[in-house]
Amino acid sequence: MKEIKLYNVIFPIWLLIFFPPVIFIALAGNFLIDSLVLIASFYVYKLATNSNLKTFYKKNIVKVWLFGFLADAIGAIILFLIVILGDYFELPYEFFNAISYDPFSNYAAVMVILFAMLVSALFIYLFNYKIVFKKVIEDTSARFKVAFTIALVTMPWTFLLPTKWFYYY
Repeated sequence: MKEIKLYNVIFPIWLLIFFPPVIFIALAGNFLIDSLVLIASFYVYKLATNSNLKTFYKKNIVKVWLFGFLADAIGAIILFLIVILGDYFELPYEFFNAISYDPFSNYAAVMVILFAMLVSALFIYLFNYKIVFKKVIEDTSARFKVAFTIALVTMPWTFLLPTKWFYYY
């Protein structure tokens, strides 16, 4: 008789944000956070010289938001592939279980999750610096600061949340 493994019956919290109806909550939360960071950046980096806040916000928020969610998805795909391919690469169960359910139970899992978060942050930065603000913020120093701030604050910190907090065993 063949042994059946059911390691990933419960989805990790970082994967759930991409499924309805949770995706709507994640999208709304991301929009709110992106809005706050975009508005704060406008004032902190004194971007008022180029346009007023309302114009700046309306012109950029949707792009910042959508590219941010795309960048989060890239990081989640990295984690998803590691969990799915864990058996193929003969990774220890404790490692990919930690990535899915309890990151802080395994040092290597924390490092992998931080790597995925940094990849997401890098994409958030690149999308904003090279696409969203390229024609809006001509001063490269100010554009760097805004893109970097958005990347740092809006990177997918939720990847570090232990899924076990949300499930009963």
